[in-house]
Amino acid sequence: FPYCQDDEAPTTKPSKETIDKVAELLAKGKIVGWYQGHGEIGPRALGNRSILMRPDIPNGKDILNQKVKHREWWRPFGASVKQDKASEYFDLDNSPHMLYTAKVLNSDLHSITHVDGTCRHQTVTPEQNSLFYDLLDSFESKTGLPVLLNTSLNLGGKPIAGKIEEAIELFNTSEMDALCVGNDLYIK
Repeated sequence: FPYCQDDEAPTTKPSKETIDKVAELLAKGKIVGWYQGHGEIGPRALGNRSILMRPDIPNGKDILNQKVKHREWWRPFGASVKQDKASEYFDLDNSPHMLYTAKVLNSDLHSITHVDGTCRHQTVTPEQNSLFYDLLDSFESKTGLPVLLNTSLNLGGKPIAGKIEEAIELFNTSEMDALCVGNDLYIK
């Protein structure tokens, strides 16, 4: 607990249309759950069991904590970025497992920048996670940003959702705006 649990993958993958709808919701500042493929092994959400949000919302960290995560105010959120654009936003351009902190180079990324000016980010390639990369790419086409706030698909202190019903329960019991499970998109 919480890193060893049963895992259930969706039976479908999101279509380009669904990915674009999710990117549009994120562009509008919505909080979106992203449940794809099999869950990650380890302590970080790396694009299969994630809660995602725009990284440039000035009080986004507080909004996410109030509506979904309910964590301590001082705990930072991580980010995911297309690897080919990482050096424009962070002083570390290869961090596929969100293990290292890096200096944030763009002062507009309020929701992911910790008080010391750093962020623990994940770099994403199409080979590593093509669906998540496609989402980042679609979000970039709508906003100019190849970066998303990325935190684990759970409430603070609880295990990451490993079954579809757990993800849906989290969606129904929090103020998350949308949830994408495979190609199924739930919107409040």
